[in-house]
Amino acid sequence: MLHYVTTNAGKVREAREYLDQVTPLDYDYQEIQSETLAPIAAYGARAAFEHVGEPVIVDDAGLFIDALDGFPGPYSAFVEETLGVEQVGQIARAQQTDSDRASASFRCVIAYCDGESFGATPEPVDRGRRGQDLAADERATATTDDTVDSGTVPVKLFEGTVLGRIVEPRGEGGFGYDPIFEHNGTTFAEMTAEEKNAISHRGRALAKFGDWFAKR
Repeated sequence: MLHYVTTNAGKVREAREYLDQVTPLDYDYQEIQSETLAPIAAYGARAAFEHVGEPVIVDDAGLFIDALDGFPGPYSAFVEETLGVEQVGQIARAQQTDSDRASASFRCVIAYCDGESFGATPEPVDRGRRGQDLAADERATATTDDTVDSGTVPVKLFEGTVLGRIVEPRGEGGFGYDPIFEHNGTTFAEMTAEEKNAISHRGRALAKFGDWFAKR
């Protein structure tokens, strides 16, 4: 059984589009502080594996705004709670130039741990599975696959990214930064759940992990 460390039912539904058997695991591990997502997800995966003793995946995600040097990045949840989404959007738009147009990206890293070592890196994702995103910039599918060891239990990482820009809030759906993040002319909050999942950063990471996991 593969355990997904989350209490978010929406994440589990999205994961089941790519994985045959996955069950949510309610496990509250202590997150480390890092300027990048990968170490946070890797630490969580190791902690969860030690807790449950079975294969686990942990994800960490964030909004990275180019004009703000990647802020809020790994601190996105904390910044949302303290500063607020609209304030972040105002700051980003105030810093934009004609060249960057408040460019930003949503990124997600999925970390997998089962206590064993890993072989070759995964094959590239079949982009045909992301049918609603055929026009996406090639950078949006760039991934950082790695086996993190550091003398402890190995962790395999899968990254997904979707490019966009920061705009005035629009839309009633989604959550978090969705109203201010526009991709191909539409904010995440203006999309249906199916439309958003078809191009989401988490979906990209899950697709790549799913392809690799099916071969284990």
